[in-house]
Amino acid sequence: METSQMDELCFPQLFNNSCRKPTPAQSDVLLAYILQSFIALITAALNLLVIISISHFRQLHTPTNLLILSLAVSDFLVGLILMPVTILLTEACWYFGDLTCALYNIVNFIITSSTVGNMVLISIDRYFAIFDPLHYTIRVTLNRTKICICLCWICSVIYNCLILKYFLRQPDSQNSCHGECVIVIDNITGAVDLVVTFIAPITVIIVLYIRVFVVAVSQARAMRSHVIAVTMQRSVGATAKKSEMKAARTLGVVVLVFLICFFPYYTPSLIGEDIENSSSTSLIVIWLLYFNSCLNPLIYASLYPWFRKSIKLIVTLKILQSYSCDSKIL
Repeated sequence: METSQMDELCFPQLFNNSCRKPTPAQSDVLLAYILQSFIALITAALNLLVIISISHFRQLHTPTNLLILSLAVSDFLVGLILMPVTILLTEACWYFGDLTCALYNIVNFIITSSTVGNMVLISIDRYFAIFDPLHYTIRVTLNRTKICICLCWICSVIYNCLILKYFLRQPDSQNSCHGECVIVIDNITGAVDLVVTFIAPITVIIVLYIRVFVVAVSQARAMRSHVIAVTMQRSVGATAKKSEMKAARTLGVVVLVFLICFFPYYTPSLIGEDIENSSSTSLIVIWLLYFNSCLNPLIYASLYPWFRKSIKLIVTLKILQSYSCDSKIL
């Protein structure tokens, strides 16, 4: 009996202070590991393809694609770092020490915040492209876009270091036993984080995309009104309807996926409770948050024809040929 109890501890040598391991069915553990590893692999692979495509082909070096590249970098780090570490947390034992626990959590918050920031920048970019297309190339340049991306990452680092400063000073202050990696955000900090990383970004995204959608609909109606021939009217009308539906689907997918993936994580703050990220709780919510990084390349990149063309060149290793960076992708 004593040997059995020792096997259930994360650190058997610390019998009085060690955390206990959960005892789920082995088949459930194996299935969870396989599913989570597959999601992590797909997330890293898809975003790596986006990174290689935009970085390699010169024709893709546009402000919009730079924003997609920045988003892909943050999502790639989710699949490469955060998801694998979270898989290890499934066992509910943290073996890497308090310093590594603090580092993991701060990197987690920084990457998540940068993802949200990149989504906002993408929506702003598309807003200017639709509302002021004549001055778009003057206002939105590569250098300005690079500055905005750098500011997004720098602000994410500074902001998260500020809200987690007490945790960084004493990363083990919330641990109930040795072998636990817990971070608890109080109500005030949680409310601030709720506004900064959820309510404000989603409000900006919704408002901008609704305005873009309204402009797309008005432009489609204007096209129909300027057509005289009946046959041309039908043709343009069908095209306009397709354009309206495509804009509606894009808006719906972007907002719905963001809400589904992020809303459960911020639910405790919405109802006035503390947010707790630990090795034994909230893993499903955290994985849902991470899963948004797997969907982002599908939403923002896979719908573009250039992405499919670049994938073929990457998979067939044609990008290794000389002057392949000058290939016609668009």
